[in-house]
Amino acid sequence: MAEPVRARRLTDQEGQRLQQIVRRGKHGSVRVRRAMIIMASASGTLVPAIARLVAADEDTVRDVIHLFNAKGLAALDPQWAGGRPRLISDAAIEVIVTAATTRPEKLGQPFTRWSLRKLAAYLAGGPRPVAIGRERLRQILRARGISFQRTRTWKESRDPDRDAKLDRIEYVTSHYPDRCFAFDQFGPLSIRPCHGACWARQKKPCRLRATYHRTHGIRYFHGCYSLGDDQLWGVVREHKGADHTLAALKSIRAARPGGYRLFVIMDNLSANKTPAIRRWAKRENVELCFTPTNASWANPVEAHFGPLRTFVMGNSDYPNHAALARRLQAYLRWRNAHARHPDVLAAQRRERARIRSERQQRWGRPKPKAA
Repeated sequence: MAEPVRARRLTDQEGQRLQQIVRRGKHGSVRVRRAMIIMASASGTLVPAIARLVAADEDTVRDVIHLFNAKGLAALDPQWAGGRPRLISDAAIEVIVTAATTRPEKLGQPFTRWSLRKLAAYLAGGPRPVAIGRERLRQILRARGISFQRTRTWKESRDPDRDAKLDRIEYVTSHYPDRCFAFDQFGPLSIRPCHGACWARQKKPCRLRATYHRTHGIRYFHGCYSLGDDQLWGVVREHKGADHTLAALKSIRAARPGGYRLFVIMDNLSANKTPAIRRWAKRENVELCFTPTNASWANPVEAHFGPLRTFVMGNSDYPNHAALARRLQAYLRWRNAHARHPDVLAAQRRERARIRSERQQRWGRPKPKAA
């Protein structure tokens, strides 16, 4: 029997980048959907559950996973064919990319950053000359995922048990998916108008009020996800704490009252591994699988927080936290009831195809967007 399709283990940078795309990107974009596929697969979610999560065909999910295993994060950007033959070879593109991502002083240039004009001039007279215009240079850099941006600090997991923890998570999600659960906190959630997207007349967008005083404080959604059943549930809390984590773990044990061993994947927070929690887990035959430090992307529930932010928090203006909590619970009930219904997924695919066709007929073929 063939092994199930699964994304390879993510690096810290890949996991953090995918988590950022899923949480902050527009849910309808191809790029966010592909990021959700890769993150969910790398954390052990099965292909059928991923297909239901992103409302896509299972073969499409497998193709994205295979492409990621072969090309890495370049799989987030689909390739479009057509057009005239290229005038710049792959070798020349590699020279361009190498020069653009190298600090100018290392190449003997008296400045600390490139502009398109300076980079084009250097390429034309460099060791391996490449004659290229500024606009084509910009297009190539964008196609290869290189943009002009501010420098930032970075961090990676320095957990000495990083590989061992990731190995254990991969093992239990592959061999015991029906016994695997994931727990994490989502937030902070504040009472304020949240930008989103909705259907509106052209040039007449829906508007949200401005806020000057936010006196409601913040809350956290404590979410639990069952890998085998593809079910998501949780509750809104005022703060993070060991008592709330223990209550979530007890709800997981209540969902599987047989007494057999369960596996719960959770972040490596101090509130998630207190002595009381460890004693309870040992008594209830529950193994706590902690993600490495600064590697929360390995938690399977992370991929499901993106739709939660889009469909509950996006384009919203709740009066208080009670209203937000009620809407969260209503969405969870809807999500769990429709997670496995093929007719709903097919209707969603037909609607998206109809909208794309209608837009192309009215405005012509749209420009390709980043996946």
